[in-house]
Amino acid sequence: MKIKLINLIIMCFAAQLGLAQTNPYKPDVRPAPQQVDGKKLVWHDEFNIPGKPKSDNWSYEEGFVRNRELQWYQPDNAFCADNRLVLEGRRVNKPNPQYGSDKLPDWARHRENIEFTSACVITKDKHSWKYGRFEIRAKIPTELGSWPAIWLLGINPQKGWPDNGEIDIMEFYIKNGSPSILANVAWGTGQKHVAKWDEFYQAISFFTDKDPDWTNKYHIWRMEWTPTAIELYLDDYLLNRTSLDETINPDGYRPFTEEQYLLLNLALGSNGGDPTDTTFPLQYEIDYVRVYQDATGTYNGKKQDEGRTNEAVKACCTH
Repeated sequence: MKIKLINLIIMCFAAQLGLAQTNPYKPDVRPAPQQVDGKKLVWHDEFNIPGKPKSDNWSYEEGFVRNRELQWYQPDNAFCADNRLVLEGRRVNKPNPQYGSDKLPDWARHRENIEFTSACVITKDKHSWKYGRFEIRAKIPTELGSWPAIWLLGINPQKGWPDNGEIDIMEFYIKNGSPSILANVAWGTGQKHVAKWDEFYQAISFFTDKDPDWTNKYHIWRMEWTPTAIELYLDDYLLNRTSLDETINPDGYRPFTEEQYLLLNLALGSNGGDPTDTTFPLQYEIDYVRVYQDATGTYNGKKQDEGRTNEAVKACCTH
């Protein structure tokens, strides 16, 4: 009888544990974010309320913005449904409302029509952080033309790019002829619009050869940012580690000892490739964004800011 009771308890525990596991094909619908030992959750968005993203967390980039990309960014392409944020790329054919305007960069002002639309949501002027653990669970589109990203930029109004620093927790685009996952850190060189890069990239076939269904699943991209280093992970595998002793601009400015804001976007074309023959719409799905910081309020004895309001992979991958 005791053995049967013990077995029953084990079975019930196993069943509860199984229910607690996250389905890799679906958003995490557990009512509360995961707790992390030694850290406190200082900001998060679970995207569980249908409709537009929360306006106290996110604003939008709009129009043709950068990198000679094909998409016109607009708020309409960002929405929350089924417990996730969707950034949707669409094929359209409509007039460019800023055609010929000096409000657009040279490469964009002469585009008479808009052929693609998408969305970029940002926390600029709403939330920014210095140091912490950043976790983003997402499912990315990998069709030709897709360029999804999770990245951060500095908020210092006296500094432009790249002097303000850039952290690419995740990018996906074509690198050296192969669709690839990237994890990068960039800072200033003293030359306008010329960055110093600590770059990592790996062909996505490295992942899909091991799991043919990889692109249909959600994955967790994570950053560990401390006063000494930035570490970028994919599903707990270390992709890139950058020492902050290296990330000093020629004028002595250290961008990664200052606050950064978050961007989530789905770009189209440019580094993503030619989407002419791609079937639209494309959906970039973000399950959640969570920011943790050290529960003691310090990193290596230094006070942290909460913000406003596997080596196995690295050993085998190109870096």
